Amino acid sequence: MKQLIAFVRKEIYHIIRDKKTLLVLFGLPVIQILLFGFALSNEVKNTKLFILDMSKDTYSQQLTEKLHASKYFEVEGEIFRIEDAYDLLRAGKAHMVVVIPAQFVYQLNHNHSSTIQLITDGANPNMSSTIQMYATAVVNDFRNDVFGKFELPYTIEVRSRMLYNPQLKGAYTFVPGVIAMILMIICTLMTSVSIVREKELGNMEMLLVSPMNPLIVIFSKTIPYLVLSLIIVTVILTMSVTILDVPIRGNIILLYVVCLIFIVASLALGLVISTITDSQQVAMMISLMGLMLPTLMFGGFMFPIENMPIPLQVVSNVVPAKWFYYSINSIMIKGLGLKSVYKEVLILIGYCLVFLTISYKKFKIRLA
Repeated sequence: MKQLIAFVRKEIYHIIRDKKTLLVLFGLPVIQILLFGFALSNEVKNTKLFILDMSKDTYSQQLTEKLHASKYFEVEGEIFRIEDAYDLLRAGKAHMVVVIPAQFVYQLNHNHSSTIQLITDGANPNMSSTIQMYATAVVNDFRNDVFGKFELPYTIEVRSRMLYNPQLKGAYTFVPGVIAMILMIICTLMTSVSIVREKELGNMEMLLVSPMNPLIVIFSKTIPYLVLSLIIVTVILTMSVTILDVPIRGNIILLYVVCLIFIVASLALGLVISTITDSQQVAMMISLMGLMLPTLMFGGFMFPIENMPIPLQVVSNVVPAKWFYYSINSIMIKGLGLKSVYKEVLILIGYCLVFLTISYKKFKIRLA
């Protein structure tokens, strides 16, 4: 019994001394609770809303005030043409546009009914459905506040219209997210593990001390995974169009160029990981835990980034998958061109240059 107590004390002492173990034991559960319970939520927050008021009467103003007062929406302003609604939704500057018809007061006072249109971005069907549900509740509250005292039934019909995804297919969000996840896993994980395996076998040291240029070594390890990744992208896109009925509305060449840039960035990141690790297990752990989880959480295809607290929104800007997902989602689903996604493309190119530079310098240091 004394030996058991002694060993238990010894183990507790080692755990207390090991700060990394303490961080995993206590820090990880706390972070998960905070992320999944508070930050990573499908609840509607900070929803960008524009109003197209064709009536300009007392009732439309009261409804506008109701929307302003709602905690779920941020009314960004008023527009004056239906074309402006399409432009704002296409550019991602609005999540929903509320269209109040002309003669709103007249229709309600004389016909006892009217119709309000909610136009949302169907590229994210889950978020669009939730937004429409909350907006419908606000309209019903307005109707009850204004007409609840009257005996005659007053009805306000809410017609929802989702651009780009009228059938609310989850595959429209799923497919771009899967492409981001698979490319990140294949390029980063496989590249880092394959190079570290060569280091463990001693082959990498022989290559680096040989007259061969380090760039040739780098390219020889990455080109096979680059080609494989492009083939996988082709397979996913083909299955998406033929089986899932997910359209490719944008330029297919631009789509492949963006995928190629993200593949190069992921490969370069895998090279960076391989230069700072000496075992396959560590490289795999960093690639999976350090990259795949942030991609899932902050990529934008599982949890709306707009709903997160400001600090986490800032953190999401560091995740390359976020910019890639926004780019291919805009090209595939919305049919946008380079003019609309050039900022995201430039950021991905910046990641490529940074990661390639770091990996090259690391290899040069090993040669020194």
